[in-house]
Amino acid sequence: MRTTRQRRRLPVGAEVLPGGGVHFRVWAPSRARVEVVFEGGGAAHALEPEGDGYFSALVERAGAGTLYRFRLDGGDYLYPDPASRFQPGGPHGPSRVVDPSGFEWTDGGWRGASLKGQVVYELHIGCFTPEGTLAAAAAQLKELAAFGVTCVELMPVAEFPGRFGWGYDGVCLYAPTRLYGEPDDLRRFVDEAHARGVAVILDVVYNHLGPDGNYLGRFSEHYFTDRHKNEWGEALNFDGRHSAPVREFFLSNARYWVEEFHFDGLRLDATQSIKDDSPDHVIAALVREVRDAAGARAAIVVGENEPQDTHMVLPPGRGGHGLDGLWNDDFHHSAMVALTGRSEAYYSDYRGAPQEFVSSAKYGFLYQGQRYKWQRRRRGTPTFGLAPQVFVNFIQNHDQIANSARGLRAHRQTSPARLRAMTALTLLLPGTPMLFMGQEFASSAPFHYFADHEPGLAEKVRRGRLEFLAQFRSIATRETRARLPDPSDHATFERCKLDLSERERHREVYGLHRDLLALRRADAVFSAQEPRGVDGAVLGAEAFVLRYFGDAGDDRLLVVNLGADLGLNPAPEPLLAPPAGKVWRTVWSSEAYAYGGTGTPPLETRNNWCIPGEAAVALAPFDASEAGDPAGGDDPSEEEEVREEALREWGEEG
Repeated sequence: MRTTRQRRRLPVGAEVLPGGGVHFRVWAPSRARVEVVFEGGGAAHALEPEGDGYFSALVERAGAGTLYRFRLDGGDYLYPDPASRFQPGGPHGPSRVVDPSGFEWTDGGWRGASLKGQVVYELHIGCFTPEGTLAAAAAQLKELAAFGVTCVELMPVAEFPGRFGWGYDGVCLYAPTRLYGEPDDLRRFVDEAHARGVAVILDVVYNHLGPDGNYLGRFSEHYFTDRHKNEWGEALNFDGRHSAPVREFFLSNARYWVEEFHFDGLRLDATQSIKDDSPDHVIAALVREVRDAAGARAAIVVGENEPQDTHMVLPPGRGGHGLDGLWNDDFHHSAMVALTGRSEAYYSDYRGAPQEFVSSAKYGFLYQGQRYKWQRRRRGTPTFGLAPQVFVNFIQNHDQIANSARGLRAHRQTSPARLRAMTALTLLLPGTPMLFMGQEFASSAPFHYFADHEPGLAEKVRRGRLEFLAQFRSIATRETRARLPDPSDHATFERCKLDLSERERHREVYGLHRDLLALRRADAVFSAQEPRGVDGAVLGAEAFVLRYFGDAGDDRLLVVNLGADLGLNPAPEPLLAPPAGKVWRTVWSSEAYAYGGTGTPPLETRNNWCIPGEAAVALAPFDASEAGDPAGGDDPSEEEEVREEALREWGEEG
């Protein structure tokens, strides 16, 4: 048996062996007898006990495609494999043996990806295309790559019950859900992405399992613990008695996605709910497992961490878990307050003020230990010394869009000009930018919470959703609560599907995002992501400037004004001064006519700085002797110069 185990890729599950047959192995310490039962008849095959609660057997007559389940202690009920590689009939049906060696990869030259320099694109396979399949999504990778996306982040794909769902209630963590295609379709998606130069990371849920179809407890009660609290159900046992096989199960799952599907890393959901008091925290172990599985390829591990605990991204040598990045909720909350003017519920401790955006550019998180009134405690930990790319910045993601009464995207909650300016800030900040699918073309589709469960559970989920959203005073009104979409209604899910033809119909918005990503990619100063590479200053009640420091004075300015037109005269702010012998010239503006704006005259004039309202303008230094100095001399007037230049251009065009 030792020889067979050495030939296995992973500790548990059904694996086709090179010499023929399938080796089955499962951990069931509370059981005295485990049998594998094959669909279509035939005698059950008993698994032999190995000790430490493991049972295993090599079954010569089984092969790829074999459907099977487990019988425990001779009972009448048959259970799917806890480490099933595919559930063609859903989480309650039989498991299917999968042979990953049959897929022909073409990404042998792919070297993986690190977080620095990435533009992340979060998507839900079921809603990204009308078909809602991996094959249909793969057909869009060419366009995503040309647009400027460098890293796709897939929302969870582990098997879950029902016909639709977000995927965060997964129960068969090794089985890509049958809703989006076959396991090889997922491999094909990743392979195609790599061919296009796009990395792929997978959102995984290691803090809880879903309430329907979770059979782990039937194999061992030790998968779960009451030593820790969990807001979504039973906490997983990573540090108690008999926790070693539990840790192995989840660590092997992380390795599985990287090795067998060539994922470039993982996004860990709600890491604050992955509880572990052991000396070697399971998150740190997960990071090591991912990097080891990637081998010579670079890999990315990003975490969602609501308390903003920065030790998550510190290296192990400094007592950290070694993650590459964390989602930045602080930036999102400030941005949404600035865009909408509303600061209720978890937005309460944000003003959307210029200083918040300057601080976010410089330090990432805004709360690093200050008191946070909404939670009635301190929030966050210091970020000083962390690299800029650690902070994943966004103004839309699956959670935040859905946490509104109508599931509205940002463009439905603010003015077009203000959103253009905020988009520029998001995509040019020194952190790692992330877009949510459809954001780049102002998708008309909302994004609601949706989950298909049996009626009794569906009602509990609906009520739970109502209770969660009641923290928003505007949503808690009787009128709004009565009209919230039902998560279990198939129409709720269907409304969330993108109409990709809007890329063309909303080409002004699409062009804005595309050009910003091209600017970020092509401009060495904007793309540098160097520590302490940015400073900033408040210019007015809703205006600020960020200065990006380049080599030898080759700096950039990003001037953002979310309010009305602003005149700065005088302008005693050193960050506005051009490098010696240079003058500032506009290299990009959110008010360009091509994006739906009305044009942008020079910001620095003989009347000092004239900053347009609801706009973001990027400037670069040009040689003063060649470009002329718009702020020098007295005649002619600024207005006369602009008018004469326009007349000359019209004459040339005529």
